[in-house]
Amino acid sequence: MLIGLDMTVLHLAAPHLSERLHPSTTELLWIIDIYGFMVAGFLATMGTLGDRIGRRRLLLSGAAAFAAASLLAACSSGVGMLIASRALLGVAGATLMPSTLSLISNMFRDPGQRRLAVAVWMTNFSIGGMIGPLIGGLFLEHFWYGSVFLLGVPVGVVLLIAGPLLLPEFRDPQAGRLDPLSAVLSIATVLPVVYGFKQVAQHGLHALPLLSMVVGLCLGAVFVRRQLKLADPMLDLRLFSRPAFGVSLGGLTLGLFAVTGTQFLLLQYFQLVLGLSPLATGLWTLPAVAAGVVGALLAPLAANRTNPLWIMSGGFLLSVPGLVLLTQARTTSGPVPAVIAFAIASFGIQAALALTNDVIISSAPPERAGNASGVGETGANLGEALGVAVAGSVAAAVYRATMDGGSLPGRIGPDLTEAARATLGGAAEVAGRLPERLGGELLALARRAFTDGLHAAALLNVGVLLALAAAHLTLLRHETAHRDPGELDPELREATVPDGR
Repeated sequence: MLIGLDMTVLHLAAPHLSERLHPSTTELLWIIDIYGFMVAGFLATMGTLGDRIGRRRLLLSGAAAFAAASLLAACSSGVGMLIASRALLGVAGATLMPSTLSLISNMFRDPGQRRLAVAVWMTNFSIGGMIGPLIGGLFLEHFWYGSVFLLGVPVGVVLLIAGPLLLPEFRDPQAGRLDPLSAVLSIATVLPVVYGFKQVAQHGLHALPLLSMVVGLCLGAVFVRRQLKLADPMLDLRLFSRPAFGVSLGGLTLGLFAVTGTQFLLLQYFQLVLGLSPLATGLWTLPAVAAGVVGALLAPLAANRTNPLWIMSGGFLLSVPGLVLLTQARTTSGPVPAVIAFAIASFGIQAALALTNDVIISSAPPERAGNASGVGETGANLGEALGVAVAGSVAAAVYRATMDGGSLPGRIGPDLTEAARATLGGAAEVAGRLPERLGGELLALARRAFTDGLHAAALLNVGVLLALAAAHLTLLRHETAHRDPGELDPELREATVPDGR
């Protein structure tokens, strides 16, 4: 629950971070999404490390590190310190997820109990992500922005006290060889590409961001070559030779990409454009949370009566009208239209995602089910982090273009003008320093610019979801003509319990 919560708890804190630390748009996005990138990049490595040194030992070490990094983040006095703290939180968080899953798979030998235990774990992870904005809003209503990081401290203390008393230790004497270089290459591939994309979105095409993206892509090629040569690779690329695996993994990653990026911008829209308090903003997200839970619960039931392919494709298609409706949100329309739009999108996307994990596992050979589940976890975390990074960058580019093309009130001064053009939070702070009429004009322009950015990001995600629906219909139709992708034989279903790798 803590890992899922930390994915989204900062989404409501963005305006407060802008006001207190004055980060640029790019720095603000790094603060928010570096955590998800680090979790995704180190999941496989930490799973193998837990098999070698002991899963309880890794869990307790990770809990101590997570609590320490949470304190460091809460006390951060500058942008660089906060980004570094969030990165450390991501590395520590990557130890917790595979450790808990692998411990569960050993503690519960009865298949029925084990499936229930894993279901409880999965439910808690989902709940953490869903209630993150609400918990963040509650803390921000009464405390400073750093308080949202302190949730990791009491959880870490409880784990350190109760873990040695209640949890058994397990090691795998035949654990795969740890390959730190693969972990470094995976992170070194993603971060330069994302950095370059953000810089292009904020400042246009320049040599440095283009070079950064080229470096990331070259390192990605090195990573792929290394995985193909290793006897025990961090990422088994041979799984992608099966269309069902690749398409479903893309659906899981890009589905979370769409829903998380939209949620991130929508929470800022509620606060900075509509003027809602953090707690009220968190409460307005509950309809979308409820819709997503209903969609996720109905999808498996519907899959028992029809081909799961149609449920996944239909879910992605059903979410499109919701995001199209979101483009009708205005600076004066109130929260209801946006809430309805996001609830529709959340229902459709969560219904589709409820079935993608089963297809990912069932499309892999039984002996590779553990590796396939680890790849699925990595794709999920990467999708959430990329969703915030890309949607935030697109919205930032549109915001700045609108502000540059608009008529900024005169007599502001160059420094204040640049601050207002950087972020909506910066514009709100500048508006507070100006006379009421000038401040009102500036704030109205900035709110319209941010809303335009929200519309652009929503349309981007419409294209992503349409592509996902088309890919599932075209690339998986041949597969499902011979075999239902949601059906698992009993032997293979036993192999789907994640082993932490």
